[in-house]
Amino acid sequence: MALKRMDNVGIVVEDLTGAIDFFRELGLELEGRATIEGEWAGRVTGLVDQRVEIAMMRTPDGHGRLELCRYLAPPVVADHRTAPVNALGYLRVMFAVDDIDETLARLRARGAQLVGDVVQYQDTYRLCYIRGPEGLLIGLAEELR
Repeated sequence: MALKRMDNVGIVVEDLTGAIDFFRELGLELEGRATIEGEWAGRVTGLVDQRVEIAMMRTPDGHGRLELCRYLAPPVVADHRTAPVNALGYLRVMFAVDDIDETLARLRARGAQLVGDVVQYQDTYRLCYIRGPEGLLIGLAEELR
């Protein structure tokens, strides 16, 4: 059996509404918001008595999703948001954008900070990393062709 698709990437945040607003400004659409709890959820995650608010954000093409999660119970146990780009584990999500400069201007108005520089890779891409809501590392790529 073949892999069908990547369904979503999950990111844990403290301010769910702020994260939703930031990713909406980036261009994602809010697909839905819910509270997940109960015995079945704990069996999936291994967190007994979990209660989590989620928001599912969808890319405009409908193919990619970002699941934003705010844990109410149990409490968050670690914080990797300010880890450098060479830290082990899942670190960032990269988005393709039409105009990197215009996108940066809009996201800076929402508190985003450029990590390094906007750089050009050959004649193919302009790329950068930013710190978004709560210090989340986000990549932006503008295809030049």
